[in-house]
Amino acid sequence: MIKSILFLARIIAAWVLLFFFLALMWSALPSPQGGYHGDNDPWPVFLVGFVVTAFVITGAFSHLRRVRLIAGHIDGGTLANRQRRQIEVPFEAGETFDLLDAAIRELPRSEEIESARDSLQVRAKVRRPDTYGRRPLGRYNPLNWFNVPRNQILAMVAPRAGSGSVTLVCEPESGAWSDWFRVDDGTNLENAEAISRAITRRVAERRRNEQAAVAQTVTEKELTVAKLNLLHAQVEPHFLYNTLASAQYLTRSDPARADEMLGHLIQYLRHSLPRTEDSMSTLGEELERALAYLEILRIRMGPRLSLQIDVPEILRATPLPPMMLQTLVENAIKHGLEPRSGGGMVWILARRDGANVAVTVADDGEGFGSQPGGTGIGLKNVRERLRLLYGNDASLAVVANFPNGVAATITVPAAFHRDAHHG
Repeated sequence: MIKSILFLARIIAAWVLLFFFLALMWSALPSPQGGYHGDNDPWPVFLVGFVVTAFVITGAFSHLRRVRLIAGHIDGGTLANRQRRQIEVPFEAGETFDLLDAAIRELPRSEEIESARDSLQVRAKVRRPDTYGRRPLGRYNPLNWFNVPRNQILAMVAPRAGSGSVTLVCEPESGAWSDWFRVDDGTNLENAEAISRAITRRVAERRRNEQAAVAQTVTEKELTVAKLNLLHAQVEPHFLYNTLASAQYLTRSDPARADEMLGHLIQYLRHSLPRTEDSMSTLGEELERALAYLEILRIRMGPRLSLQIDVPEILRATPLPPMMLQTLVENAIKHGLEPRSGGGMVWILARRDGANVAVTVADDGEGFGSQPGGTGIGLKNVRERLRLLYGNDASLAVVANFPNGVAATITVPAAFHRDAHHG
């Protein structure tokens, strides 16, 4: 209440002083009848001043009521014709400027928008609405003689560390002196609040989109892990049954080889213990698992299977997702060598290429198109896991081997940093 009374008193005092000064000037003018200075009666000026002040008080009351409706309360800040806002946006300066520029352009009745991205500054004019329709008495209403038809907006973005700070100024298109005599019907308060809400809404929308993208990535990752687990469930029991059956047979015919096979099986199972889905293995650990698997097959397949391993010791510490190398080795056996009556050779090679390490599993088996292929789940799973873990920094290439067979190469960074690929 006190704020409202002081606000009305300030405007009334400004107009009273203005018309008192005009009355003094009028009295000092020479009389139209040729009289002396000071003979003019000041009552016409006081009469006009009384009428104008009545309309001013009416407009001021409307301003008070509208500000209360918009802001929910009245204080010195909400009553002012000139509004200033400081808005912190959790995006870098360029993104913050884009949000600000879009919010101002979508403001109703905005025009003459000047946007300077280099200086991170936006200027605009905004036509004032007729908040209560046309004023009574039309052009004879004294308030229309002093009307300001537009407001203006100045918005600037100050870069911060990883964020942007918006300074927003909404004011009438007139000098500050006019605030003593005129009100803006809360239109600049309305503009400042509208732009602030628009920026807040756009920030929240961006956050929701980011959270949705993260949730989608997590869902895809969980689906990939589920597919991998399903693949294990399909492959490992078959392999275990065959291995145990072979070991049982060898215990009667060749106990030494049966003991060797069981030793390799233990080694294979030791490296196949469940891991958390985010746990990384190393090239060395994955190679030991693959070699245990291949040694078991060498006992079962005999001279039909030959191996050649060329993995430098220095590269064995390279981080590698679990089961990827194993998937390529199993593909080489199942789709390359097992269908071939004469068997063949499997190569496992690793080479450093700049910041990357390339791991190749090759065979000289049947090659592409010679046998009905598998489902392709294994290779698809490898590609998807590489994409989720490394983004575009890793790849899987499958090509024909010369003169026969297939070569599959996984290329991964020599050092793995999880935070660089997950946001």
